Amino acid sequence: MPDLTRRDLLRSGLSLSGTIIVAGAVNRAHALLVGYPETAAEDLAAVAPRERLLFDFGWKFFQGHASDPLRDLGFGQDQGDFAKSGEFKFATEKFNDSKWRALDLPHDWAVELPFVRDEDLQSHGYKGLGRRYPETSVGWYRRVFDIPKEDAGRRVAIEFDGAFRSALVFLNGYFIGRNDNGYAPFRFDVTDFLNYGSKNYLVVRLDASFGDGWFYEGAGLYRHVWLTKTDALHLGSWESYVRPTVKGNAATLGLGTVVQNQNREAETCRVRWQVVDAAGKVVAAAEAPPQSVAPDSGATFTASASLASPALWSLETPHLYSAVVTVESSGMPRDAERLRFGVRSVVFDPDKGFFLNGKSVKIKGTCNHQDHAGVGAALPDGLQRYRVAVLKEMGSNAVRTSHNMPTPEWVDACDRLGMLMMCETRMMSSNPEGLAQLEVMIKRYRNSPSIILWSMGNEEWTMMPQPQGVRVIDDMIARTHELDPTRLCTAAVNAAFETHFPEQLDVMGFNYNLGAHDPWHKAHPKRPCVGSETASTVSTRGIYSTDKLRNWVSAYDLNHTAWSQLAEEWWKFYAAREWLAGGFAWTGFDYRGEPTPYGWPSINSQFGIVDTCGFPKDNFYYYKAWWGSEPLLHLFPHWNWDQREGEPISVWVHSNLDSIEVFLNGKSQGSQKVQPLTHLEWKVKYEPGVLEARGTKDGKVVLIEKRETTGDPVSIRLTPDRTEINADGEDVSVLRVEVLDKEGRMIPTADNMISFKVAGEGKLIGVGNGDPNCQESDKDPKRSLFNGLAQVIVQATRTPGTITVEAYSEEWPPPKLPVTRVTISTRKVALRPAVGY
Repeated sequence: MPDLTRRDLLRSGLSLSGTIIVAGAVNRAHALLVGYPETAAEDLAAVAPRERLLFDFGWKFFQGHASDPLRDLGFGQDQGDFAKSGEFKFATEKFNDSKWRALDLPHDWAVELPFVRDEDLQSHGYKGLGRRYPETSVGWYRRVFDIPKEDAGRRVAIEFDGAFRSALVFLNGYFIGRNDNGYAPFRFDVTDFLNYGSKNYLVVRLDASFGDGWFYEGAGLYRHVWLTKTDALHLGSWESYVRPTVKGNAATLGLGTVVQNQNREAETCRVRWQVVDAAGKVVAAAEAPPQSVAPDSGATFTASASLASPALWSLETPHLYSAVVTVESSGMPRDAERLRFGVRSVVFDPDKGFFLNGKSVKIKGTCNHQDHAGVGAALPDGLQRYRVAVLKEMGSNAVRTSHNMPTPEWVDACDRLGMLMMCETRMMSSNPEGLAQLEVMIKRYRNSPSIILWSMGNEEWTMMPQPQGVRVIDDMIARTHELDPTRLCTAAVNAAFETHFPEQLDVMGFNYNLGAHDPWHKAHPKRPCVGSETASTVSTRGIYSTDKLRNWVSAYDLNHTAWSQLAEEWWKFYAAREWLAGGFAWTGFDYRGEPTPYGWPSINSQFGIVDTCGFPKDNFYYYKAWWGSEPLLHLFPHWNWDQREGEPISVWVHSNLDSIEVFLNGKSQGSQKVQPLTHLEWKVKYEPGVLEARGTKDGKVVLIEKRETTGDPVSIRLTPDRTEINADGEDVSVLRVEVLDKEGRMIPTADNMISFKVAGEGKLIGVGNGDPNCQESDKDPKRSLFNGLAQVIVQATRTPGTITVEAYSEEWPPPKLPVTRVTISTRKVALRPAVGY
């Protein structure tokens, strides 16, 4: 079938700013997590007889050297390092790692490095990685573990969800393999190299001298590692799929997998599928006819099943099913795995936009990199859920994985919380590496209902106008459709609109360039369109006057880059065009690197709608007003303007009510009607006291917001996002830190240095404050407030009990503040199976 015809068929198919306001946003976001499994244990635990063991605990770390072998375990001292197998001493019992640092994964050593003023490091957040920084660009990880003698005869693999970068893997003195990509998962079958019934020595050397992107990427084993044990007759890695097709009040499930036979003789087997709903009830079953699988070969098995009255996956009710896939031979199960999937229909219409389950849905998305305050790229699973919940609270319904294959837990959070996803590969290329990355991404995530589009890449302005661009994108799209015929493909296009490159896309992806949208759509009326990247509005949380000397940008919606638009500008444009499916704002969260619009000492971008901690900026409430469904009234700025009495202050309101009246100390400053998709503004002469906004709907006051002039700090407040977490060695609680005046009001301009102590069954893993210019350590147990806020992230041990977090201030600026304590309970849970140590 010609590509065009195939694609056409697919297309058919309430106190102070930053106090109660911020607290409410975050707390409401985490209300979304009620009922959310704190770990995906039931999904990640393998189905017997397979074992899948978490390999995150009990590692040791050493900082190597990229150019001096004597400071790099002697690696490279002799050009014959790889001349003989089994001679890498650092991966044997003969090596002494007693001086190495003990740690658990995930781990990012880049976030621990000092900032370096080198403009060549700007886009990567001024961290000393690269060929000119050999002393901090290499890291070694070592893990000693046991393999029972009973495992002899099984196939054993080590799987990495992602490692940055250029991994060399050694086991028991043997070189096992390498992987250069920093985002795609990779695995090695180590069956032949294990010591059965005794200790094994695994070493991973990572070299971050080169990067994959132009943004902060971290360095290290920053995603999960797994040890998987299977029968020699087993399911292929990421080969199983479920393809639901909704037909009326029923769904047909297309089922498929590949069985690998690593025995020396042929095996006859069959494959069974059992589909289970959220309550654990079996709702469908299927079986593929038996086949003989040749030795050292694989065979494809397919079947179909029907679901009557399926519970559809949607933004409001993200229902999920599980499919247990089992390989049987001679009546015995030989291998099995569990897939999670959802049933929903997706259509991109060139005239009407995007439809989910037959319902028109405007995509209200954000682009996001993968780092977070305090932890860099090494996010615990709980932080992935935290970040999705913050964006969902804003009214956002979609994310784009900019610009790489995402971590599985980010996809998991979107599946479970009801967030759409544009899933993007890192390398736009049809070379072997590019296609391998693309194929792994699609196979790994094609069962995820949240994913609605595959993105082939971002802004390849050199390739797009060249003849190679068309050939490359055609091959990538063709391979994608082979692996997943249920989804369309796009790419983020910011130039070459007049060339043939964008014509190859199933869905046109516009990056910025609002002037190009209408002409391109007129010339290509049958092609669906989406804003793959929009906005790039810049602002600093809690700052209301741009100050280039301090690298601050006003939080009013007034500033953007030369290539981009304000929040109001881009959303008005997209909302007015039904044929545009929606768009993805750059960015949801601030991120390390690309410190726009300033350079040093700024170390992260200011594009975010929320800062690096997830604390909302004021534009958060513009989007919430027009993307959300609840009545909203947000008044800003704060009302602490010492030495500015009598000066006019710009007072803004974001609201979706009918009208707003503003008062200062009880005196009306005037009433204005709310115009759709815009803000309201007053000029109010400053005097200390109470600034108030009253919002009316149908002639009645329904919401009131106040900003009050606060006093001096007298106490600290700690607010954990959750007061009970899992005692699994992985779960986290995210604490908001504020200082209060004697009236108990949060001080929105406070910049006190706060120190922390963590005791009990937990540890501090990171701190932050959202300040784009703050170069304090992300790991030290102290952090200054930035415009009244800071964040502490604590992680539970694997022992149930309590975590006590203390906060106090003994440093400048005064005054000294008394100790505040908060207790977090860690509950006993069923632990994910893990490799012992």
